[in-house]
Amino acid sequence: MANTFALILVILTFVTGIVWVIDKLKWGPARKAARQAAQDQAEVGLDEKTLATIHPENVLIENARSLFPVIAVVFVLRSFLYEPFQIPSGSMMPTLLVGDFILVEKFSYGVKEPVWQNKLIPVGEPKRGDVAVFKYPEDPRVDFIKRVVGLPGDSIVYKDKQLYLKPACESQNCGNYKALDTQLLGKETFKDQPGMVEVYSEILGEVAHQILISPHIPDRAASFYQQSDVKTYQYEWIVPEGHYFVMGDNRDNSADSRFWGFVPEQNLVGKAVATWISFEFYRDPNGLLPTWVPSGVRFERIGAIK
Repeated sequence: MANTFALILVILTFVTGIVWVIDKLKWGPARKAARQAAQDQAEVGLDEKTLATIHPENVLIENARSLFPVIAVVFVLRSFLYEPFQIPSGSMMPTLLVGDFILVEKFSYGVKEPVWQNKLIPVGEPKRGDVAVFKYPEDPRVDFIKRVVGLPGDSIVYKDKQLYLKPACESQNCGNYKALDTQLLGKETFKDQPGMVEVYSEILGEVAHQILISPHIPDRAASFYQQSDVKTYQYEWIVPEGHYFVMGDNRDNSADSRFWGFVPEQNLVGKAVATWISFEFYRDPNGLLPTWVPSGVRFERIGAIK
């Protein structure tokens, strides 16, 4: 499904670019020649205001010509380099909080055309531990952000709130599942997070990060996604080729691959690399004021995303 905003941006860039080129090659020289002819025929020098009335430029053409450089820069930046996103939920806490505004590196997983997201130049692939933005497989109009846990061919188990991993290998004897290296850091309470949660450090691939576990929330294994093409346990998945298994760092408050399946490679938007600003939002206990009103800036959150 096409990205509507990207499609609009492509059309605007194309239309204003055509106007800019035609103006450079035809309309602009014609205006200049007409005004020069008028200046040559005048007995006195004509000021700029008078010259502007000779062979006047159409307002729409003038605006399109002026806007093209700005739109072109936005198009290149947003489509191929970096795109801003806002974090709307707490599924990636404590790594990302509601109100964080992040930058996503669009070329991390290959240079793609901006509308249909077909790969043009293979640059890189997701690594285990990346924080990735992707189109939600069940509704590509919606952007999701999660951490890449499983790569193509990996075997994943999530049982009793513990993550186990068996990386893909070519031989038949791939060894056994290994639990990820985790360590309890303590218990905390978070805004936008009900109850007290346990904070763990976790090492996923080469990435060390923190996760949240809510001991008061029961295991939801009965709702886990079940593969139809392979025989696995209720809590086990084998990542297909060209797909990825993703999870939120807020393990008990995240709708992720455990519940709806795998992310196709084509759905990948890019890698989240930095938080460029973070707002704390005012919450009126009486519900009279809007919840989107910023009440402060969290400067300490600005920086790289791990």
